[in-house]
Amino acid sequence: MDLSVRSSELEWMDDPAHDPEDFGRCLADLAVVNRVTFATRPTLRWLERATREMGAFSLLDIGFGHGDMLRAIARWAAKRGKRATLSGIDLSPSSERAARLATPPELAIEYVTADVFAYEPPIRPDFVVTALMTHHLPDANVVELLRWMDRVAVRGWFNNDLHRHWVAYHAFRAMGGVARWHTMVRHDGAVSIARSFRRAEWEALLAEAGISAEIRWMTPFKLCVGRLK
Repeated sequence: MDLSVRSSELEWMDDPAHDPEDFGRCLADLAVVNRVTFATRPTLRWLERATREMGAFSLLDIGFGHGDMLRAIARWAAKRGKRATLSGIDLSPSSERAARLATPPELAIEYVTADVFAYEPPIRPDFVVTALMTHHLPDANVVELLRWMDRVAVRGWFNNDLHRHWVAYHAFRAMGGVARWHTMVRHDGAVSIARSFRRAEWEALLAEAGISAEIRWMTPFKLCVGRLK
């Protein structure tokens, strides 16, 4: 695998013809991967800074998958005495089904199946976040998404994604084999890393979008982009 450039290989989970039950099992395993790779940590650290003076906030998560990021944010906010109004959109109806099944009703998270580029929130949220999603998109759509988040978010936005690096790529392939995760997770996890970005690429995408934002590397192998207004 040549990691000097973004891979154009497609991820299996992006095929809309998947079996909903099997896709749900894949998302459940992917949520486990997210836990062991500390996927929520960058977003929660950013929210700590973004909501420091706020007792309540609203947030929209793009590409919620299994809903694990929104559940983590709900619990994080509750521990800090913050009232969080949380919602998410995802292109896949199977994701909405899986996320609803995995989410306790008391968390009161709203899940919507929608194409982000055709979606307008009924009320603009304080924050828009996305995690491990932008690498699924071609560059032109990433630029479009950056502009969408910057326009819709009232107070700021944060993109938490992977850093394309050979250590991350080979470590994931080894870990996936040992853990015996779902076949789709093992395939797509490696492809995700190969499709993700490096700092210079984010700088170019932000410049094309006409947006100034902070780019920060975070452990383990996360390259995050965000802006507070």
